[in-house]
Amino acid sequence: MSTIDTGLSLIRNASQRVSRANGRVGNAFKSWMPTGLYARALLIMIVPMVVLQTVVAFVFMERHWNTVTRRLSAAVVQDIAALIDVYKTYPQDKDRAQVRRIAQRLQLVVDFLPSGDMPPPGPKPFFSLLDQTLSVQLGRQIGRPFWIDTVGRSNLVEIRVQLDDAIMRIFALRSAAYASNSEIFIFWMLGTSTILLIVAVLFLRNQIKPILRLADAAESFGKGREAPNFRPRGAREVRRAAQAFLEMKARIERTIEQRTAMLAGVSHDLRTILTRFKLELALLGDGPEIDAMRKDIDEMSMMLEDYLAFARGDSGEIAQPTDMTMALEELRTDAERHGHTATVAFRGLPVVTVKPASFKRCLGNLVSNAARHANTISITGHRDHRYLTITVDDDGPGIPVDMREEVFKPFLRLDDARNQDEGGTGLGLAIARDIARSHGGDIMLGDSPMGGLRATVRVPV
Repeated sequence: MSTIDTGLSLIRNASQRVSRANGRVGNAFKSWMPTGLYARALLIMIVPMVVLQTVVAFVFMERHWNTVTRRLSAAVVQDIAALIDVYKTYPQDKDRAQVRRIAQRLQLVVDFLPSGDMPPPGPKPFFSLLDQTLSVQLGRQIGRPFWIDTVGRSNLVEIRVQLDDAIMRIFALRSAAYASNSEIFIFWMLGTSTILLIVAVLFLRNQIKPILRLADAAESFGKGREAPNFRPRGAREVRRAAQAFLEMKARIERTIEQRTAMLAGVSHDLRTILTRFKLELALLGDGPEIDAMRKDIDEMSMMLEDYLAFARGDSGEIAQPTDMTMALEELRTDAERHGHTATVAFRGLPVVTVKPASFKRCLGNLVSNAARHANTISITGHRDHRYLTITVDDDGPGIPVDMREEVFKPFLRLDDARNQDEGGTGLGLAIARDIARSHGGDIMLGDSPMGGLRATVRVPV
């Protein structure tokens, strides 16, 4: 392998490691990010504001506050150094009146204490720019032992300097050595930012509400329910999306109405012909051939009803609160009436908003499918804050795993797998899943603890 190939291989490996590291960092960052639009919009506003405030505060503290405080402290220390020079230059001033008079003009209060040891260092604040700056300036300009107290008196700063024969004690105004308007600046900066943030949050909430209403309306429509009070609101883009949703909803409803009207016409025409067949057979009298033809006509009528029910779906029915315990009890009664053993159990709040007739048909198809192939049926229901879940278990032969999705296809019959009797159209499970999906849910097939098939219906509440 040449040197160029080796270099390219190293670069390729390094880029792959960097890409994997970026992917891990990106996934970790996504896990910490909020998922809601409202929270993300707040972050979009808050993060730049916090960064801006931090930068402004740092620049102010570093360039203004620190600089002004250093200059003020240096000026105070220069005045103190000048007083020390006056004290040394005029030793004849025994009562130090000249020094006190000059100090008074400099807005300082000077006193002299007997020579001795300095007081022990006092408590230092966690962060005191004044304490640090004064200490640096005293050491630089005076170069004598000193003691300062910036905590004990709120408006004054006490400084003691060791002289040859005495201790000079100076009281200076804190405002003369310290930029005291910094806290006011920070207070106004944080206060105005908080007010602006509150106003932005209120406006943002009003902008988010139309999006939430649009999502609720779309979810209700997906569950087969109406949203009567919904209308386009909010920003232009949100109103445009809401108007597009209403137009889509109207087109879907118009298509369903046209299909329903067409099926009603077809149903009327075909039922008329079948009724005429029945009348003609009734006039022919009795006989083996006539009985067989009557049986065929009855089977055709039943097949026609199944076809029309599959094509029509649950259109036209309005969702309303329905007691699931009563619906399941009716299914159990029907199963027992046909000679099967059935049990029912329900947990949770039983009242659920569904289309009662179509949803009962969905469950009835599952129960009749189980009753066709098993002797014992168990129906259980559970409702929580998100879903209504109903399971139908049987002790029949079951359905192979690889065919559990195929059985939902229209007109598919598994005679060998379920030992299905003659008759039927193969539309029962297809109709059941179509109804479940029109409610925003679905049907899953699995293994039953009773040894047969388990059909699970789950729809959002």
